[in-house]
Amino acid sequence: MGIPSWPVSGARERELLEEVLQSDRWGGYHPFVARFEQEFAAFQQCRFGLSACNGTVTLEMALEALGIGEGDEVIVPAISFISTATAVSRVRATPVFVDIEPDTFNIDPQRIREAISPKTRAIIPVHFGGPMADMDAITAIASAHGLPILEDAAHAHGSEWNGTRAGSIGAISSFSFQNGKVMTAGEGGILLSNDEALIDRAREILDQGRRKGEGWFFHYTLGTNYRITAWQSAVLIAQLERLPEQNQRRARNVAIIRENLADQSGLHFQRVPEAARVHTNYLLLGWVDGDRAAFHKKFTAAGFPCTPFYPHTLYENPLYRDRTNCRVTPCPNSEARIRDAFWIPHRALLGTDEDATALAVAMRNAL
Repeated sequence: MGIPSWPVSGARERELLEEVLQSDRWGGYHPFVARFEQEFAAFQQCRFGLSACNGTVTLEMALEALGIGEGDEVIVPAISFISTATAVSRVRATPVFVDIEPDTFNIDPQRIREAISPKTRAIIPVHFGGPMADMDAITAIASAHGLPILEDAAHAHGSEWNGTRAGSIGAISSFSFQNGKVMTAGEGGILLSNDEALIDRAREILDQGRRKGEGWFFHYTLGTNYRITAWQSAVLIAQLERLPEQNQRRARNVAIIRENLADQSGLHFQRVPEAARVHTNYLLLGWVDGDRAAFHKKFTAAGFPCTPFYPHTLYENPLYRDRTNCRVTPCPNSEARIRDAFWIPHRALLGTDEDATALAVAMRNAL
C-alpha cells in the first residue's frame, strides 16, 4: 500500500498564495481572512467565525470571552490533547477531569452530571477522532444547570450530530488547522458561534482590544495579537474546497476496513452513534484484547502508520500530576484505553479501495 502523504496541496493553494504575494496586505486584514471566516462558518452551519493563529489560543479566547476565570471550574474529558485542559488553566480556572464512555472515546454525560459543583462555569466536550460527543445529553445537562458549552471540535471539520454540524450546537466552538488536522495551514484555528456578541468579545482579545469600526489606535480592553495571516487563510480556503471529497473518501475506506474485520475477535473499533454517523474519520480508533505492544509492532512493521494512543490521561501529565491545579473524578474507562487503545491517522484512509483492504489484512495479521 502507498500511504498518502499529508498535507495535501495543489494548484489551488499556489494560485491563492500568489494572489496574497502580489497584494499589499499579507497579515490579518487581507480580504482572504474575512472570506475564510465566512465560508468556514457557513460550512459548519454557524453565523460567525473568528480565525486565529492556532487552535490552542482559540480555546483560551473562547473561555475568556465567556467570562471564565480564577475560582471557576470547567469540566473537560480525561482523554484529549493537552490544550483542552491548559486553556482552562491559562485563564486561571480549574479543569475538572471526567471519564469517557468506554467505546465512543467521548466524554460521558453521566460523569459530567456527577462532576458539576457550585463552581462549575462551563463544559468542554471534545469530538474525539471525528464522531461527535452525545450533544443531546450534554445540551440537556448544560441547560438544566445554566452552563455554556464550548465545543472542542479540533477533530470535527464537517462532522455532524443528527444532521447538525459540529461547532454550531454549543455557545461557542474551537477548531484547529494544525499540520495533522484534516484541514491545515500548518497552524491556525477558528472560533465559531451563532452569538455575535460573544464573537465580538473574542475579537477584542484577538485584535489588541480594538472594536469593529473603531480606529487603529483605539483599544478598549486588554487584548493581544492572535491574528491569522493572509497566507494561512489562502491555504485554508483551498483546503475547505477539498474537504468534502476527502471526508467521503475516508468514510468509504473505513467502511471497507470495518467490513473486512467484522468477524475478527480481540479487536474493537470506536463505537459511532447513529446520530454521529457523518464525521471526519480524523482517527480510526480501536483497542485490542491482547498485547497492544505486539500488535503495534507487527502492524507498523508492515508499513502502516499507527500510534499506541496517549501515554497517559490528561491528569497524569506532569503539569497536573500533583492535583494542586485541577480536580480529578474517577476515570476507569480513560485509564483502560490508555493501556489497550491505538489510532490510525486519517492520511492512511485517503487511499484506494484496494489500499483499505490491504490495511485490514495487515491489521488482521498483526493480531
